[in-house]
Amino acid sequence: MNRVAQHPVQAFAAALGAVTVLSIMDAVMKHLVLAIGIVAVSVWRSAANLSVSALLYLPRRTTWPDAKTFRVHVARGVIVTIMAGLFFWGIGRVPLAQAIALTFIAPLIAMLLAILFLDEKIGPASIVGSFAAFGGVIVIVLGQARASVGNDVLLGIAAIMGSALCYAVNIVLMRRQALVAKPLEINFFQCVTVMGLWLLAIPIASIPAWPGGQWLWVAVACLLSTAGTLLFAWAYARGPASYLAATEYSGFLWASVLGWLVFREAVSLYTLTGAVLIVGGSLVAARGKVVEPPEIDVAA
Repeated sequence: MNRVAQHPVQAFAAALGAVTVLSIMDAVMKHLVLAIGIVAVSVWRSAANLSVSALLYLPRRTTWPDAKTFRVHVARGVIVTIMAGLFFWGIGRVPLAQAIALTFIAPLIAMLLAILFLDEKIGPASIVGSFAAFGGVIVIVLGQARASVGNDVLLGIAAIMGSALCYAVNIVLMRRQALVAKPLEINFFQCVTVMGLWLLAIPIASIPAWPGGQWLWVAVACLLSTAGTLLFAWAYARGPASYLAATEYSGFLWASVLGWLVFREAVSLYTLTGAVLIVGGSLVAARGKVVEPPEIDVAA
């Protein structure tokens, strides 16, 4: 174990970068879900992710993780698989900006989980900022409620809300995982778990369609996924989960822009108002002072 200094500001910047990268990946995944279906895109992207992560991790590996760390890797891999499956199925049926907005309940749940299970202390500014940002989400949801929606959209919303609950657990597990393993190890075992679960699901779901002309976009989604995972792992080793969770709100801005540019999804006044509250709340949360030891033990 090494002593690694905590750098909340740098960690916050890295987490923002991770959200940006993964927001672009969400747009790519929405395209792929519409083009080849959720099972195909999940299986082929998982296979590509595993190939890249193995090339990055295995040549540098010195020892295998112990049983306790391995259980953490598998637990988060299971959560990530369920979370991603529900989310990507949902964004095939719900506008991207609204889908991201619905997931913003996750950081608030994660903040409570971090207090309960990680013994983290959060400053009042982080609490105020998080709830201000969530107020922006409420504005957006109210705007969505004014529009008529079909059964398919309602099922998509339900799937995304289920994904948000999984992501709240994922945020807390990221912090615990980052304290016992390095980013490349985290990414590799997440990919192994996700790929294994999808292989088990194929007989129940269906044989995945061949991507054909979509291989380039599968590769792009893989690289974006890997980059986002590594950035998050680096950030969560250097900042508390309750503090970094607020960075998730910035994903809404990316979703709004990408949804409009790529999928021609309109951005309403409700959406713009909510975005202002979300950004303002995120900035307030980022300024919150967190009481943390200057150094903690993390994996070498």
